[in-house]
Amino acid sequence: MSRHTPAPLAIDGAPFSFGIACARFNPELVDGLLARVDRGLRAAGVRAKRLELVRVPGSHELPVAAHWLAARGHDCVIALGVLLKGGTSHHEVVAQGVTHALQQVALTRGVAVINGVVVAETWKQAADRCTGRIDRGAEFARAALEMAALKRRLEARRR
Repeated sequence: MSRHTPAPLAIDGAPFSFGIACARFNPELVDGLLARVDRGLRAAGVRAKRLELVRVPGSHELPVAAHWLAARGHDCVIALGVLLKGGTSHHEVVAQGVTHALQQVALTRGVAVINGVVVAETWKQAADRCTGRIDRGAEFARAALEMAALKRRLEARRR
């Protein structure tokens, strides 16, 4: 874990719209992430009507939902899920596939996609990051705001 996170930028989120895709696996944890993302976006001035939320079965389905949300004209898309280690390495395979696919969506659609999939060895590690002392949801919200603002700024320069 990095201990040198960037200082948050003061960004007025009112003009931006965000698509949020959430996995339904590990709902207590994912809902905790979502609540923290929502709180961070709303604190920056993003109105509820500028947030589009979709639910998908699991983290593996997040990239296609992100693709669909990006196609709807959102300034940024946030994908939220939690992958926990089980008896096999399946969570690592899914995590790698989802990471690559979310990046591909961002590059092909030209819309930033925040990878908010928490990968943890234990329930406690995941809970610390989703509902506990390590506020990954706030970090995902700040990253989404920053990328939406950057996109708008670069698009304005092009005109």
